[in-house]
Amino acid sequence: MSKLIIIRGNSGSGKTSAAKKLQEKFGRNTMRISHDMIRMEMLWAKDEEALPLMTALLKYGRENSEVTVLEGILDSKVFRPLFETALSLYGENIFAYYYDLPFEETLVRHGTKPNKSDFGEEDMRRWWNEKDFMGIIPEKIFTKEISLSEAVETIFGDVLGK
Repeated sequence: MSKLIIIRGNSGSGKTSAAKKLQEKFGRNTMRISHDMIRMEMLWAKDEEALPLMTALLKYGRENSEVTVLEGILDSKVFRPLFETALSLYGENIFAYYYDLPFEETLVRHGTKPNKSDFGEEDMRRWWNEKDFMGIIPEKIFTKEISLSEAVETIFGDVLGK
């Protein structure tokens, strides 16, 4: 049965790093759907305009991948239709995580990224969305105390039922 991992949180939380590590750890036939890549690189579009493609990719992952990892800021209001589709496709095989970090911590983490010069504090403040929980899918909360490796191991263990 295909499984879906959703990793959400504000910019600079560690979502993409965790998703990439999980894709490596699960191995072949693991699909990673990156909100930023679709919106900014593939489509150069607003969130609402990226929704149809992200929904199509979610369906593709359900039919063709053992594990699909969906990651991004994924505003809970804008992407509610995507989450509703996820529920109808994956049912109880959804493992959702939300990085609930202080703004200052996201700035520190952003400073360690290769693309740290692409945007800065002002942009991150504008995008900030405090405690943006989905509501329709339960999310396990990650705080600033959890390391990247701990997050990856937690998610991996949850999905495998360990």
